[in-house]
Amino acid sequence: MKIPDESHPITITRAPSTVRVLFEGHEIADSDDVLVLKEANYPPVYYFPRDDVRMVFLRRTDKVTHCPYKGDASYFTIYRDAQVIENAVWSYEDPFPAVGQIGNRVAFYPEHVEFQLGDLTAAETEALNVDEVVRHTDSGSGSSQAERWPSNVDMPDPDQVERDIDTPYRGVGSL
Repeated sequence: MKIPDESHPITITRAPSTVRVLFEGHEIADSDDVLVLKEANYPPVYYFPRDDVRMVFLRRTDKVTHCPYKGDASYFTIYRDAQVIENAVWSYEDPFPAVGQIGNRVAFYPEHVEFQLGDLTAAETEALNVDEVVRHTDSGSGSSQAERWPSNVDMPDPDQVERDIDTPYRGVGSL
């Protein structure tokens, strides 16, 4: 066991606001009791209390890793909406005393989930104005409901002739 020091600092602070975790657009964790662990020059890690994580979508795996500063980490696989992401979540269930605050909390690999920071819950966020989002939907009349956007391409040059370049199966009797 190594003790964090100035050569390998570890700090644990409380997140200043609510933190949500989205997996494939679905909320999988939401808490205002999140701890932020900053270790040496690694990116910060959010540790969530298990009561604020939808553990029903997580299954423990056999994977265990050891950190000389934190202890043994157990891993979980996310199962949600036919998506399976193995070992995407970890937990230090019995961490070393220097980081005891993260005990029995879970953390998520950021490449598999999206973190949202803020004081508002999903229900409290302002709904989008559909007219601002859907600008060029055909109303059924055959014309756009909004002004057309300017073209982002030029018209083809009529003097340029396209040629068949590297046409596969040419001359072999196929269509």
